[in-house]
Amino acid sequence: MCVVNKILWISFVNLKEFDARRQAFTIFVSLPKQFKEKRIAAFFEKDSGVVTVIKKDNFGAYKDKKEIKKLLKGYDNFIANAKLMPAIATSFGRVLGPAGKMPNPQMGIVPQEDEEIVKSVLKRVNSTVKIAVKEPSIKVGVGKMSLKDEELTENILTVYHKIIETLPRGKDNVRNVKIKFT
Repeated sequence: MCVVNKILWISFVNLKEFDARRQAFTIFVSLPKQFKEKRIAAFFEKDSGVVTVIKKDNFGAYKDKKEIKKLLKGYDNFIANAKLMPAIATSFGRVLGPAGKMPNPQMGIVPQEDEEIVKSVLKRVNSTVKIAVKEPSIKVGVGKMSLKDEELTENILTVYHKIIETLPRGKDNVRNVKIKFT
């Protein structure tokens, strides 16, 4: 295994006086420096030369839950045309929803299948991390060792400030922060 590809984590942002079961929140943080190329598929009406497409005509091939789970394992994120969201929810929602991969307005919904719009959404998805607080310790990947120190610092501070901004009591909800390699 190559050391250059190791991911650096803000391993723990330990929270205090925060009940994760009652006050759970999910935020999306756009990192200034992208560190990972995500595998992304799109639910569109027509083929796109930019991304792998699952066309509306092919939704019927995914009636079996096992087929949807295979699809789920092959991709990190999904984007979709806004017009197709009701059909996507009906056909794929029972598997994509619980897995946290359902296309959503914060990250993966495109108003139209224009190539430039799709490219901008792909760029946003690749540089965004999702932070779901379900326990009093937040773990999130922020970079690889191949990034420069300044770039890692920028990503770490961006994530930290967004967490502080979102917490009900800000810095008062943070017990400590630890940074470590995986």
